[in-house]
Amino acid sequence: MYLIVIAWMYVVLMMSVAEATHSSGTLLGALMTFVLYGVGPVALVVYLMGAPSRRKAIKAREAAEAAEATTLMPSSFEPDAGSHAAGGAKTVALDAGITPMRKEP
Repeated sequence: MYLIVIAWMYVVLMMSVAEATHSSGTLLGALMTFVLYGVGPVALVVYLMGAPSRRKAIKAREAAEAAEATTLMPSSFEPDAGSHAAGGAKTVALDAGITPMRKEP
């Protein structure tokens, strides 16, 4: 794919040189030719053609992170499947800043 990009950039460079050296051509016209016919479209095509490989790399990285997370997390850190509160009332009552029940005014 990069061979096509290099070849197209060569063609656009030659178009820009022809524009700049022509008797009615200008350097601004040559620069616009190079940017609008060469750099812009080539950057877009390279970005779009690289999307599948970026997607594969992201999926591989996510799979590696998921595999690492499952190997590092012991069974004691797994969530509780019970229907009771996680800390329980005793844990909340032992904290000095939190009252276990609301006091009536």
